[in-house]
Amino acid sequence: MSTIQESKHTETTSANHEDEIDLIQLAKTLWNGRRTVIRTTLIFMVLGLFIAIFSAKEYTASTTMVPQSAKGGSKLGGLGGLAAMAGINLGSMGGGSDIPTTLYPKIISSIPFQKELMQTSLSIEGQEKQVTFAHYYLEIKKPGLLGTIKKYSIGLPGLIIKAIKGERTDAMFASQSNDQLLSITEDEKELIEILIAQLSLEVNDKDGYVSLSARMPEAKAAAQLAKKAQELLQQAITDFKIQKAKDQLVFVEERYAEKEAVFNAVQEKLARFRDQNRNVSTAVAQTQLERLQSDFSMASSVYTELAKQLETQKIQVKEDTPVFTIIEPVSIPMDKSKPQRPMILIIWTFLGGIVGVGMVFGKEFFASVKVKWS
Repeated sequence: MSTIQESKHTETTSANHEDEIDLIQLAKTLWNGRRTVIRTTLIFMVLGLFIAIFSAKEYTASTTMVPQSAKGGSKLGGLGGLAAMAGINLGSMGGGSDIPTTLYPKIISSIPFQKELMQTSLSIEGQEKQVTFAHYYLEIKKPGLLGTIKKYSIGLPGLIIKAIKGERTDAMFASQSNDQLLSITEDEKELIEILIAQLSLEVNDKDGYVSLSARMPEAKAAAQLAKKAQELLQQAITDFKIQKAKDQLVFVEERYAEKEAVFNAVQEKLARFRDQNRNVSTAVAQTQLERLQSDFSMASSVYTELAKQLETQKIQVKEDTPVFTIIEPVSIPMDKSKPQRPMILIIWTFLGGIVGVGMVFGKEFFASVKVKWS
């Protein structure tokens, strides 16, 4: 029994000794390759410093809002009966429906939203007048040093393809512009990609708020873009919410205008008959008068009811219009959000150290493999 225990103790001691030898060997290998590690770290540090210095500045403006809508509200009331008289069934139409907040990102990424956002007026330093987002990125903004290097290195194939296909693509979109289908040009496609990258929306379903942020190279332009995006989002949500109520309002307004004309015509006809038959007391005249009075009463009743429904429907549109509580309004940012130069330098330095250590151990590994196979 003691022999077995001694054997296990010996194996454990031997394993620990081997681990110590391995750790010492690793430390010795790392020490021998310290120059490689230091050199690689310095190279990456210089590269990180270069990137930190020449990275384009970026400012972020944001806003936080809580979308709210009125619950309940008035129903159609007598509108269904009036619509039925005109041969139209509005029984299935009710109040407006809400857009789920989870669909808000779909709204801001839609082409109509993006195309309208491209026309946002921005105050750009060095420009006497405000310019649109599209004009700024197509005509004014110049890519920085890193952007130029990226454009003519990684992006060079794309530039060649765009130069070859540019005229053909624009002509294709121009030929499709008359068929009432939504289309975009190559420039608009590029601008949409920029907008999607610079505009972000965060939806918090738990607390019920929405945060919208926009990034631009200049602080005031970032605030203007965020403000315009907020207004467009609110308008899109409002239009969707009150669409049914607005359709019903249009219907009532049309019927009201028709019945107003009928009421005025009947009223005028009744007044003219009375003026022409003041001293006539025949049965025919009396019957004609009663008929005109009956038509006038009917027209007056319908006209009065439609006037009530018109006011009711106007109120319904107001009730269905959602209210947005702005918790954090858009403001011009004071500090830039990018680049974070110290963090960039730290990350690249750390990355250089890892690459340097990897090169040392990789060189040692390949050397041992080469000796093994030779």
